[in-house]
Amino acid sequence: MKALVFGASGTIGRPLVNELAQTHNVVAISRSQQPGGIDVEWKMADATDRDSVARVLDGVEVVYYLVHSLGSPDFEERDAKAAETTAREAQRAGVKQIIYLGGLGDNAPDLSPHLRSRHETGLRLASTSVPLTTLRAAIVVGAGSAAFETVVALVDRLPVMVAPRWVSSRTQPIALRDVVAYLAGVCGVERTFGVDYDIGGLEMMTYREMIERIARVRGRRPLIVEVPVLTPYLSSLWLHLVTPVNAGVARPLVEGLRNDTVVRDDRIRDVLPIELTSFESAALLAFEEIE
Repeated sequence: MKALVFGASGTIGRPLVNELAQTHNVVAISRSQQPGGIDVEWKMADATDRDSVARVLDGVEVVYYLVHSLGSPDFEERDAKAAETTAREAQRAGVKQIIYLGGLGDNAPDLSPHLRSRHETGLRLASTSVPLTTLRAAIVVGAGSAAFETVVALVDRLPVMVAPRWVSSRTQPIALRDVVAYLAGVCGVERTFGVDYDIGGLEMMTYREMIERIARVRGRRPLIVEVPVLTPYLSSLWLHLVTPVNAGVARPLVEGLRNDTVVRDDRIRDVLPIELTSFESAALLAFEEIE
């Protein structure tokens, strides 16, 4: 089967491309030039540009959509345009399935701009006759994950954390390799066409518990003090001072932390009963790659 991956140079895209290449003919798409590989064909395209998208879809049966524009001030508009362009050109090219990685919590009534954008992206991708398979995840535990590396940086750099209310929000982090396994596992599987799935790790926890568990793995014991007055906007600026994530990326991510991001429907386990990675094991694997 010929599968194409938009966003192939990203944190999830690269390991997904490698996984798919074991059993499929893979075309990897990036906006910048990437080194070629023996089993993967790399091409350049911009998901917002109709002509460049059309050029790379010849003969493609399955399209993976891992594109986002966080860091741009107009990321919501850019993401909506890119999703709509990709969906329309996929329909013209006769693509059989689009697979999208969205965010858990994007169906809450008080969505942050980031989660609202993820939700709108899914709607645009589903707006044509091409069946969409959506997998929704919370924090991905792996090297290169902005959300995970932000938490690690906080643990490493701050012995005392003055934290906002969102540290009490619940989340269900998932290992990078488990996300890749789920994404690869639904490729071409007709029973997943037109279906949304929640994916998550073995455990639910608050962000405070996540921080404390990462701290234990790192051999640290930070003091966490919760305060009610640190707004998401101020939180993102605070994160910019103490973590590697710039404010343009941190702000929409942090604003989304007020929403619980937990699995509410585990139907994906009926399709792909993979053995899930524990949080601590996933964190240790990430630390090995980061360091």
